[in-house]
Amino acid sequence: MSDRRQSLATRVLLAVLLILFAGGVLVAGSTWINGRRAARQAYDRVLIGAASDIAESLRVQEGTVVADLPVSAFELLAQAPEDRIFYAVRGPGGVFITGFDTTLDAAGPDGTVGPVYFDGDLQDERARFVRIARRFAERDFSGEVTVTVGQTTRARQAMAIVLMIDALLPMLIAGVALVAMAWFAIRSALRPLDALADDLSHRDPHDLTPMPSERLPGELQVMLEAMNRFMGQLDRQMDAMRNLITDTAHQLRTPVAAVRAQAEAIVDEQDSALRERALTRLLVRTRSLGALLDQLLSRALVIHRTDSAPRVPIDLRDTALNIIERRDHEVLVPGAEVRLVLGEDPVMVLADEFSVEEAVRNLLANAMKHGAPPVEIGAEQRGAEAAIWVRDAGAGPNPDVARRLGERFERSRTSGEGSAGLGLSIVRAVAQAFDGRIETESDATGFRVSLVLPTAPGEGNR
Repeated sequence: MSDRRQSLATRVLLAVLLILFAGGVLVAGSTWINGRRAARQAYDRVLIGAASDIAESLRVQEGTVVADLPVSAFELLAQAPEDRIFYAVRGPGGVFITGFDTTLDAAGPDGTVGPVYFDGDLQDERARFVRIARRFAERDFSGEVTVTVGQTTRARQAMAIVLMIDALLPMLIAGVALVAMAWFAIRSALRPLDALADDLSHRDPHDLTPMPSERLPGELQVMLEAMNRFMGQLDRQMDAMRNLITDTAHQLRTPVAAVRAQAEAIVDEQDSALRERALTRLLVRTRSLGALLDQLLSRALVIHRTDSAPRVPIDLRDTALNIIERRDHEVLVPGAEVRLVLGEDPVMVLADEFSVEEAVRNLLANAMKHGAPPVEIGAEQRGAEAAIWVRDAGAGPNPDVARRLGERFERSRTSGEGSAGLGLSIVRAVAQAFDGRIETESDATGFRVSLVLPTAPGEGNR
């Protein structure tokens, strides 16, 4: 089966047509009911007028009711030339006087002074009747004479249809005009979507710059802002992937070549002492290569998680405690001791726990490698900000290098061969992802690096 996609404009237009159709049905029904009511009222007046003329023409002559039928009564009934008519004049006790001596299928009530309307059949056709009564109190005649006038309903039905058509025809013309205006309005409202589609179709596949949202309707701005956020996340992910590929190619070329050269030298070396020293250097090289790979992968993973992982409340005291309890620092410096400096109050932030922990682990590793004991790790709250920091007793880098710390492959003078300069780069990536910053302090007691993040909502005023 072919995929027949329905455009948004067609869907909206169909909805408008459905609304207009439903409204038209309701209006047509209402117009038909009102038309029938108006036709009934009009022709009921004709019936009562004819019956009244006949009743006024009645007179008593020698004790007998005489009906001298007026022409005006039949002129009134002649306004519906296609309808059959009926009239009957009866005296007291239903005695027939004149007219049509026909028994009606639907008899109306008797004994009522005012006009009485009722429906019935006239020669197998639906008809409308009116009955009025006139009382006589003469010396030679006393009693009630009834006049019944009827008429079939063809003219009523025709009048109701004409009234309905007359009312619906302007509405039909207005409906067609509304559909045309709705179509042009829909196309005009959706024109920005066509412009967006055209912009996207002509973009370079690698162009992920935000799309302009000025002068767009509010609904499209919401959609475009969400699209721009998604494109921004995708751009950061692609940039992280490109950096990972570039960094890996750049950083691994030299150590891999060195490992290969040392391995080849070991194979050709005959002196056992020289071979032992070469093996030691090779082990150092491979360890350095493993650490480099760990940092490259860690940085890529942190950047990926900062865009995809949800932000959850984190107590920075728990982060510091978890890092110490894992004792990863003892692998770097066996027997080293790290002091915890923690207060009693929670230090809460909204972030990804893994990313923050990875950043602090790199701060600690940097202090263990390049600083001087004792090393301390702590967390504190500063009003609307919270910080987790690592301090060592060393002098730290000079101010120029300290300002550049956090850039990829930026190292201090004490970094040495085994450092790739990615540790603080991971810290900076985490700080930027969670609207924070890196803060460095150097004084007579040592050098301190802090990861400063905004305090979790509701925690800043404690």
